[in-house]
Amino acid sequence: MRLQSFGITDVGLKRSHNEDNFFRSDDMGLYLVADGMGGHAAGEVASGSAIQAIGEFFDRHLRDTSLTWPFGYDSNLSASANALVNGVRLANQRLYALQQERTELSGMGTTIAAVELTGPAATIAHVGDSRVYRLRRGVFEQLTTDHSWVNEQLQKNIITADEARNHRYRNVITRALGNRLDLEIDVRVEPIEPGDLFLICSDGLSTMVEDDEIAAILRETPDLRECANKLVARANEAGGHDNITVVLARVDG
Repeated sequence: MRLQSFGITDVGLKRSHNEDNFFRSDDMGLYLVADGMGGHAAGEVASGSAIQAIGEFFDRHLRDTSLTWPFGYDSNLSASANALVNGVRLANQRLYALQQERTELSGMGTTIAAVELTGPAATIAHVGDSRVYRLRRGVFEQLTTDHSWVNEQLQKNIITADEARNHRYRNVITRALGNRLDLEIDVRVEPIEPGDLFLICSDGLSTMVEDDEIAAILRETPDLRECANKLVARANEAGGHDNITVVLARVDG
């Protein structure tokens, strides 16, 4: 199995600075997107610290077979999947501790959308409203569920999909790293097929561009760099209301 990837982040048209961060490594088979929140650059600290913590722990897992598991080992998951989940929990712990140490960072947090591709299955770990999608044989599917107030109302049929897209509270998330130590992480394991294309993105893309249009760009643009740039450009054409981050990872047979 060979992996190809490309990642890009853009400040958008309305924000003065970028609070998104991403990481990608084909050698490690690890792809991360984090969308930070908090004033006075605290959001940038949160997303950057989370990405660093997860990447460092995953790298230690690959290099050190005697690695201990700070949050236990789930026998239902592979070693790499356990490393991913433990890394997310360590990131949450780090952000929580930073807020206790530095009062100017109080209230900061970040989403995380993580994909691990090191074996026959893809492991997805997810907190917040950054998303993971998959394009497989032309079929486009969202693999994560937003942890947001609007999505909760949508699932209860209190509001419609059109109302959700333009709702005044569409940016309010109900789960994030850094807010509490007993973090709940959504974990999903999916078999990998040659040709699978994974899109990991912040809501700066998904709230500005409809899924059908995202899917059309993915299908029509096989070059990953060109495709990612098209997605960012389209989000900005639609208004660019938020930071936009796109990571594309493709599995080649």
